[in-house]
Amino acid sequence: MPTYKVELGPVQVDVTEYGAGRPFLLLHGGAGPQSVTGFAELLAAAGSRVIVPVHPGFGGTARPEYLHSMRGLALTYAGLLDELGLAGVTVIGNSIGGWIAAEMAIDAGPRVSGAVLVDAGGLEVEDHPGADFFSLTPDQVTDLAYFEPDKFRVDFAALPDQAKAAMAGNQAALRAYTAGGMTDHSLAGQLGSVRVPVLVVWGAADRIYPPEHGEAFAKAIPGARLVVLDKAGHLPQLETPSALLAAVLDFAR
Repeated sequence: MPTYKVELGPVQVDVTEYGAGRPFLLLHGGAGPQSVTGFAELLAAAGSRVIVPVHPGFGGTARPEYLHSMRGLALTYAGLLDELGLAGVTVIGNSIGGWIAAEMAIDAGPRVSGAVLVDAGGLEVEDHPGADFFSLTPDQVTDLAYFEPDKFRVDFAALPDQAKAAMAGNQAALRAYTAGGMTDHSLAGQLGSVRVPVLVVWGAADRIYPPEHGEAFAKAIPGARLVVLDKAGHLPQLETPSALLAAVLDFAR
């Protein structure tokens, strides 16, 4: 499981790799890179090479001032694929990672062969707004994010100072990337230009971005397919990893 740094002009990206085989770029959400570690290991065990970058600013990493949007991150990761010389890459993203994956699908270069949007952010859906994330306490986020919240509830007050500082840093980075809000009113209109295959996966119990957001993504992207996972909320890779893995592998085939 090599971990290394990639210099992409003025931005440095921390990357961890898992396994060997067909390449996947796995993009974490606001919960941080640890929220996709277990799924990366599962996907690697299924015969895949899984590249997991840390969004600059998360996990104590540096974020250049100019990098402050999902589109900017999408361009950064397109550069990462170039630097690594990868082809036939399936991009998987959860939450804001799914938003970045959607941006990569819109401008897909020859290195990207498809995208999987897992409870992705970014869309404005009339009558079904996403949660006002920054107004919520950690307990409220847990309640909205999981099918079974109590299985994932953490006593945040009891966390060591280092963990609290890491969470604060992640939230600051998330604020920087979503300074214009947790949605982009122009995103829906751009999705019609996607020309790579897209799978949309949604947890039926997601109340951060309700399932209507998954329906909207699937409707806006030509040829996209929607898979709804029962007994999962906003982070299917944590609640129903086997079901998500099956959907991803079926799509990749």
